[in-house]
This record gives sequence, C-alpha cells and structure tokens, in this order.
Amino acid sequence: MIVRTFMTVGVVLVAASVFGQGSGADLSKAKLRTPAQLKEQAPEKFKAKFDTSKGAFVIEVHRDWAPQGADRFYNLVKNGFFDDTRFFRVVPDFMVQFGLNGDPNVQKNWSNASIADDPKKQSNKKGFVTFATRGPNTRTTKIFINFKDNAFLDAQGFTPFGEVVSGMDVVEKITSQYGERPNQGTITAEGNAYLNKDFPKLDYVKKATIEK
Repeated sequence: MIVRTFMTVGVVLVAASVFGQGSGADLSKAKLRTPAQLKEQAPEKFKAKFDTSKGAFVIEVHRDWAPQGADRFYNLVKNGFFDDTRFFRVVPDFMVQFGLNGDPNVQKNWSNASIADDPKKQSNKKGFVTFATRGPNTRTTKIFINFKDNAFLDAQGFTPFGEVVSGMDVVEKITSQYGERPNQGTITAEGNAYLNKDFPKLDYVKKATIEK
C-alpha cells in the first residue's frame, strides 16, 4: 500500500511537471487579458516600488485622492502589467509617461477598458503621479510623473492619485533622447518588438511590486 501510494504521487507529480497547469507568469498574463477581472479595491494608502533600468523609485498612493485611479493602478501593479514596459514619452521639464504593455495581446484588451473620472483633489505638482486621458472618462493604463509643477493640467481632467516619495532623482534620469517620437498606436499594435527595434535605448520598468 505504501509503495502504491508513493507511485501514485509520483505519477501525479510527473503529470503536473509534464503537462503543467500554467506558470505564475502565464496565469498573470491570462488575467491581464481580461480587465474586467481586475477590480480589487486598493488599500486606503499603499506604496508601489518600481525597479527600473535607471534604479528604483517608490510611488505612494492615496486612495482618497482618486479612488478610481488608485484601484486601477493597484490592480495593474499587483498583476504585473508594468513589468518590462518602456518609458515611451519623456519631455524634459514637463513629464515622463509609461503604461503601455509590451505584449500587444495584452494591451489591446485595455484600449477601451476606461475608468470614470475622479474629482480633482490634488494638483499636478512635481513628483505627483497621474493617469493620462484623452477626454472625460477615458483613463486606461497610461500614467505620467510630473517633472515640475504643472498646475495647468488640473483643469483638463488630469487627477493625481499618488506621488513619488523616494527615487525622484532616478525618475529625472530616465532618458529623454527619443522625446515623443515613439508612436503610441504602433506600441499598442506591436509592443516591445517595435520599441526594441527602433528605440533600443529607452529606459524601462524591470518589475513593479506592491510593498508589504
């Protein structure tokens, strides 16, 4: 009986090894293809660490500043959306933008996964973090960090949800050599394959995590 039990367990282990049930990365990628599944409410305050090609920085999020934005950001970070993504738009003395997934099979599912606007409670000051928007109720995944006080953005619906609390010097070192040249439509359609080919020196997020 003991031998038979071990043999059964061995068969199960071998089967799991050979056929698998998907790695953690595969499962996360599958979830990222279904935005409707990522609706977890964020803590009232939390920090997200971004390990990048230039070093690390930390964003502290205040849910009471912008509940919809905080929840979306929390779910994106927690499920690995920002991992291996590029800082594709960098305008000196203005802002740095990121938040287009490197896998077009993931990004295409977020193009219309908009969240409602949050009432403005904070200004776009230096180091404050905000979702990009094309107009009312169109925020999806693109985010920018202000390089300086950009209060003129406040009346245009750009609502900060957090701020960089450490590593702002790292943010300011992100390369701006390509400026606004990377085409966002092409990034959405071709992902990192396009960016690696045409803009190989872009800085990027290695991994983003919710700090415990």
